[in-house]
Amino acid sequence: MIKGVLFDLDGTLLDHRAAADSAITAWLAAHCPGHPRRGEAPALWAGLEGPYLARWQAGECSVQEQRRLRLRALCRELAVAEPADLDAAYADFAAHYRRGWVAYPDAAGAVSALSAPGAATGAASGAAAGMTPGPALGVLTNGAQAMQEAKVRAIGLAGPLRTVLTGEVLDGHFKPAPGAYTGAAAALGLAPEEVLLVGDDIARDVTGPAAAGMRSVWLDRLGVEPAPPGFPRITTLADLPALVAALR
Repeated sequence: MIKGVLFDLDGTLLDHRAAADSAITAWLAAHCPGHPRRGEAPALWAGLEGPYLARWQAGECSVQEQRRLRLRALCRELAVAEPADLDAAYADFAAHYRRGWVAYPDAAGAVSALSAPGAATGAASGAAAGMTPGPALGVLTNGAQAMQEAKVRAIGLAGPLRTVLTGEVLDGHFKPAPGAYTGAAAALGLAPEEVLLVGDDIARDVTGPAAAGMRSVWLDRLGVEPAPPGFPRITTLADLPALVAALR
């Protein structure tokens, strides 16, 4: 029986890619006006994200150092002068990025439906007293703790999603390490098999939790390919409450 639901954040509740693409484009325009390869910056920045975040998550550098390294690598790729103060340069990018934090249109409705008493058991909303409480809700994400908490507040979901968990508070365990899932379940006061994780990344949000005994569902917003065999797939979070009700 599912008693808790964990959401991935970037790409699931918040449109990280759109925010990051817009931010790095604006940053380059401000720091190097008229650069001939400005249009390539989003793809280059996205390609640098995974490798450098992995180095931080593996304990090879601090979160701030991986940000410096990413900016340095981008400047090298675009053949632009490296900023004298990389921390200040990243802060400029981050300011643009924060302004782009927007929830997907289906996020608030799904979270609200799951947090309503009785809603995830198939009962009508506006439940009367004594109705079965909805599942415990939280976020399991691989970003930096302070920034991910700020994102949840910015998109208006901090009320129902009070538990925001990253590897920084899970003894260094980032998805898809098994300890990320077992630790997150424990933070909800539940066993892994009582928790459902929903997210857009197959390795981190679907097969990873399954290996730790946690249920999972793939959010495939593009709807272009099948889920791994044996795993449910949804193309919108609007379908999540009905899935959770069936599992409960």
